[in-house]
Amino acid sequence: MNPLITIIILNWNGWKDTIECLESLYQINYTNFEVILVDNHSEDGSIQKIREYCKGKLEVKSKFFNYMNKNKPIKLIEFSNQETHNYLHKRDDSNLLSRKLILLKNDENYGFAEGNNIGIRFALKNLNPSHILLLNNDTIVDPRFLDEMVIATETYDKTGIVGAKLLNAYNPHIIDSTGHVLSWGRIVDRGHGEVDHGQYDQHKEVMGAMAAAALYNKEMLLEIGLLDTSYVTLGEDADLSWRAYNNDWKAIYAPKAIVYHKRGRSITRKSVLPEMTTLSTKNTADYVTRYGSSTHKFLFLLILLKEGLFVLIGSLIGKNNVNTSEYFDMLMKSYLKIFKSIFFINYG
Repeated sequence: MNPLITIIILNWNGWKDTIECLESLYQINYTNFEVILVDNHSEDGSIQKIREYCKGKLEVKSKFFNYMNKNKPIKLIEFSNQETHNYLHKRDDSNLLSRKLILLKNDENYGFAEGNNIGIRFALKNLNPSHILLLNNDTIVDPRFLDEMVIATETYDKTGIVGAKLLNAYNPHIIDSTGHVLSWGRIVDRGHGEVDHGQYDQHKEVMGAMAAAALYNKEMLLEIGLLDTSYVTLGEDADLSWRAYNNDWKAIYAPKAIVYHKRGRSITRKSVLPEMTTLSTKNTADYVTRYGSSTHKFLFLLILLKEGLFVLIGSLIGKNNVNTSEYFDMLMKSYLKIFKSIFFINYG
């Protein structure tokens, strides 16, 4: 069992993380895969650095692996934004499969959802993989991670999603995620923040997977659609997990598929955190409204009440990192949206 897997990595002003991720990929055991790197209009010289890396002129230092010279140079094929869209009609170019890295250069920052969707659409129409793997650029993969994920795809006839065991790259003893599960009406990352002592080392059916390292069945994506671009960033993977679940696709957690994740690398700047906090809550309210039962929605209302209370207390004591007025405006709109969805079935 050696199906073609297309791995999609999205880069935005993060070439140092990206080349570490790429180097770990080019040292894995699995052989039948293609990598699409989508650059979301970086302004930090990322494209030039990636070219240098592929030529073997930029050595990668990592605590997770030793840099390898013998797999360089890496063949690189580049597409501008316009070329990417034009190429979608050329489905039978056999030369494309001989390439080792496909670089799609976007002409603007399309956000996480659409940035990845551009890569997914390119793969589906040109490479015809059996599965699409979304992999964050701030991850480092274990050599056997893809073997384990591919094996897990055979668990059920309708396995749509396989999730990896995500560990904190700064402290690998701490769990980042072992799959999406429901808690208090919304999707959370199982085990997040816990010390890893083997408590999640069994294959298990879950709700879905964090898109930092998630393997998606091509047929599932064609049936239920790609990442929802209304989210821009945060929550789009949870939306996809719940959408898949509601369409009877199974999600499996593969505990031996180890991936190390530098969670939040792109959103940890203080200037960005306030916006991300508000956006995360809003997006969660959106997918709970769309897919949750009345019970899920009532439970999530309690979570919103608790979060709102914490923000209010933080504001009163001067330890708040969010725009309070903006946050509470979003909170009230989310409350109204959820109430309307409970009492009016046809809410869109």
